[in-house]
Amino acid sequence: MTTKFVDIDEEQHTQRFSDIAGEPCRMLMPIEGYQKKSIVSLEEAVEPILEHVPDAKRKVYIAKMKCAEISPEKLSIDGAASITLYSMA
Repeated sequence: MTTKFVDIDEEQHTQRFSDIAGEPCRMLMPIEGYQKKSIVSLEEAVEPILEHVPDAKRKVYIAKMKCAEISPEKLSIDGAASITLYSMA
């Protein structure tokens, strides 16, 4: 009999999407006030979370490198990289 090899990273990646059943079914208030904030670089935006997120600076760098060549004209590299960063494991 063969067994399937599951990479630890793959298992953690799958768990990110499989915990939705535990989410409460309630309406959340919309996020407000962000329109009044000035736009800053992605590096500056992640400063407040650096102590909580391991390798945040490295992940920002990687995300920006990935998006440098593929970023559409209407989306800045920081904007595209922020979406990429959000989806990184």
